[in-house]
Order: sequence, then C-alpha cells, then structure tokens
Amino acid sequence: MGGMGGMPAVPFTLHNALTGWQFGPFSLCVTAAVLAIAVWYLRADWQLATKGRAWSRARTASFLSGLLAIELALQSPIATFTGRYFQAHVIQHLLLMIVAPPLLALGAPSTLLLQTAGRATKTRWLRVLRSQPFAVVTSPLSAWILYYGAMFAFFLTPLINVAMHHMDLMDLLNLAFLFGGTVFWWPMVGVDPIIHWKMSYPFRLLNVLLGAGIEAFLGVAILDQTHPIASMYTLASTKSGGGILWAGTELGLLVAAAPILVQWMRSEDRIGRRHDETAVGTLAMPQRPAASPVSGASAAATAPAAARGRLSAWEAAWLAKNGSVPVAGGPIDGSGA
Repeated sequence: MGGMGGMPAVPFTLHNALTGWQFGPFSLCVTAAVLAIAVWYLRADWQLATKGRAWSRARTASFLSGLLAIELALQSPIATFTGRYFQAHVIQHLLLMIVAPPLLALGAPSTLLLQTAGRATKTRWLRVLRSQPFAVVTSPLSAWILYYGAMFAFFLTPLINVAMHHMDLMDLLNLAFLFGGTVFWWPMVGVDPIIHWKMSYPFRLLNVLLGAGIEAFLGVAILDQTHPIASMYTLASTKSGGGILWAGTELGLLVAAAPILVQWMRSEDRIGRRHDETAVGTLAMPQRPAASPVSGASAAATAPAAARGRLSAWEAAWLAKNGSVPVAGGPIDGSGA
C-alpha cells in the first residue's frame, strides 16, 4: 500500500483488524528481512549449542520479540489503520522506537555474531564498531538528536502531513525512527560491549528520567492541538493519539528502567564477589617472617623430624637458607617452637 499517494483510509472493523495486512513491496521486504535475521539468530544459537556453549533463552526470546514488534508495526493492520487513525500511527511509532529497539538490544546480537561468525566477518564487524563514523553516529548527542529530535520534528511540524501523503517518504522515515531508537537504546539496556560510549548505570537511569519528561511534553503538546495533526486525521483522533503517546512513552521508559536496575545490581554483585575473593586470597597468602637468628645449617640440623618430613624440596631448601619456612599457620623453624 506504499507509493507516492497517501495510504487509503481503511475504517476500523473486526474484519479489517484481522485481515488488513500490508502486502506492498516495502512491507514484503520488511517481512523478508525480519525472517532472514530471525533465521540467522536461531542458527547461530544452535551453532553455539552444538559446541556445548549455552546461549541464554531469555536473550533469544527478547530478540525474536523485537523482530515481531517490527513486523507488527510495518506490515500488520496497525500499519493499515495509520491511513485514517492517528492512534494507530502513534502505536506504530511506539513499536518502532520504544518496544523493538530495547528488545533487540537485550538479545545481544553483536555478541552472538562475534562468537559464531567466521574470522573475516568478525574482522569486518569489529572494524565497523571501532570506526570513527560509528563513534560519531552512536555518541550520546547524536542519539538524542536521532531519538528526541526526530520525534519533535515529525509530530510538531507539517512533516507528518507531507509524509502521510507520500508513503515512500513515510516508509523511509519509519526506518529512520527504528534506527534512532536502536542508537538510543543499545547502550542503555544492551548487553553487547560498547566500544566508544559506555554509560555508567546512574547516567543510564538519569537518561531515562530526562526522557520521560521530554516525552511527556511532546504528548501534552499534541493534546493541546486545536486542529488535526494531519489532513487525514480528525481532531479527536489527534488528541487521543497524543494521550496514547504520552502514556505509552512514560510506561515504556519506566519499564526500560527495570533491566538497567537489574544489570546494575548484577554488576555490583560481581564487583563485591571480586573484592571478597581478593580479600580472601590476600589473607591466605603466607607472610614472610623475619629471619631466625639461628644459622641455616644449625636450623636444618635441629629441625624436628616431623617438620622436615612434611616439607617439600623447595621448603627444605628455604629452611636451610633462611631458618624458617613461611606457611599459613605460622613459620616452621629450626627450633620447633
């Protein structure tokens, strides 16, 4: 249903809600891409399993759910109803920017690729991750512009009306929204290693809280509209969509804070365990006592047989040279004390 003309205004009925799927070139390309990526992910998962290395089922479920969200946004009846109902347009927007990207990020596809791909593919992907253009595009400033700037420019300017009358442009903008959401959410909730821009957990939560305020402002701005946001929508549909955008983004951002908190707590647990292990290792390390005034020869000669019997070769040599052997329970010396 794409093309240079606007999308046909399909009324909301139960029949249309069940059967109104998109089958234009763009929608079919989206479906083919989603299926191809899903097949790659599952094959890579299976490849690890054959090597005896388990891949998290939660990651697999999350990634496949993210792909499903993209499919629903761009091919399901949700996409069909955007030609008449602004509420559907907002739901499509939420799926592409707030639902799909975090789910994909939690699936850790970059890590899976690096663990299963051939050497040439790994080299090419690492070259992309380490490149300067990638660093610029994924910087926090770029992420904010691509995420929040794109939403404000689309919903609060005539761009939405122009795009809805030229569906090829709308299709490209939807891909841009998905890309912006991916750039924003990947370093926020993703478990893939981020080479250039690794955010601390407090900063991630601050980012979420700031975003909640920005999204709320956008929703209120749409609610305060005195005319339809685009020519194919009614004022009532505009206001209803603004309410959905406000509530949906607030809920989505709050839900997204959950994996950040979980990852933060797990990180603190790992740090605590490392500190504990280091402390235990330090306590277990034998301390080197001061040398005994007894000469090495006389110490070796006067050491109790029981003590000499339980010494290894290097310990016996140490005893002969220094007069005592450092052990966890205290030094063994030639006096037998």
